Amino acid sequence: MDISIHASFLPQSDPEASLAFYRDILGFEIRNDVGYNGLRWITVGPAGQPAINVVLYPPQATPGLTDTEKATIAEMMAKGTYATLVLATKEVDATFAQLAAAGAEVVQEPTDQPYGVRDCALRDPAGNLLRLQEIS
Repeated sequence: MDISIHASFLPQSDPEASLAFYRDILGFEIRNDVGYNGLRWITVGPAGQPAINVVLYPPQATPGLTDTEKATIAEMMAKGTYATLVLATKEVDATFAQLAAAGAEVVQEPTDQPYGVRDCALRDPAGNLLRLQEIS
């Protein structure tokens, strides 16, 4: 079997703020930007890795959601407890310093975790938690 991850979805509540964060702060490429009924789906990915895509989507467009569910999702996004993306870098301290200097919201500075990795945590404009782990 040959299976790979093609895309992962993260909710966004402000397409322009999300676009600026992923493009200007993380340095991701914009792969697609699609509007429909006043909503936007923006596909981004790391430069030089065209097979890896993150779709920033409007969660309120999810079929079948009730108003109560939409409110719960919005509340969880605002608290940063709805979605997480784990990224990797060879030098977490240097990358963290660049991201913090660029204006990324810091949740946790680089730390040696008891489970064996050194990582840090940031939050994107929608509240999604981004963990950045050091890999060799």
